[in-house]
Amino acid sequence: MKIIMLGAPGAGKGTQAKRIAEKYGIPHISTGDIFRANIKNGTELGKKAKTYMDQGALVPDELVVDLVVDRVAQEDAKNGYVLDGFPRTIPQAEALDAALAKINEKVDYAINVEVPDENIIHRMSGRRACVSCGGTYHIQYNPTKQENICDACGGKLILRDDDQPETVKNRLQVYHEQTQPLIDYYSKQGILKEVDGTVDMNDVFHAIVEILG
Repeated sequence: MKIIMLGAPGAGKGTQAKRIAEKYGIPHISTGDIFRANIKNGTELGKKAKTYMDQGALVPDELVVDLVVDRVAQEDAKNGYVLDGFPRTIPQAEALDAALAKINEKVDYAINVEVPDENIIHRMSGRRACVSCGGTYHIQYNPTKQENICDACGGKLILRDDDQPETVKNRLQVYHEQTQPLIDYYSKQGILKEVDGTVDMNDVFHAIVEILG
């Protein structure tokens, strides 16, 4: 079961990807984790990726695809995996398809967690992060016992720059330009499935489980 999670930043696809991975006993693979693991282990691919990241440059598509294909070829992914945050663009999707075809594999499902922009802006601008331990909360959905004080360590909570409404709007714009076309791409392949991401997290998960069977 090879799954790609799609959805705008803040749609909750990462949360769902973790739950899918847990339920079906397959790895949850995010490009960030792959980069960190390869850099930490000093692999050849990791060294290449680090040179770009150190310059603040984007890691080129070919290298990202190499890293992903290397990861999905590992033993724990033999029964499938959930890809989260990749591919982000059509060229990445095409490169991934081509690389998988070489090893006689293909993606089974592309699941799009559908949430309107205004919901995402509201959702993300309500997030708060602890400056001390990194714990995350939400003023509406997951509030702390004491306002702006972390339940876990008593640290101060802040609204991260990433979650400022203006930043979120910019990120959504980039998403619509670059990643939205993937929905058509996978739809044409007949593997796109859409779920309503505005409902309760558990209901979103049940909808995904029904699709996966």
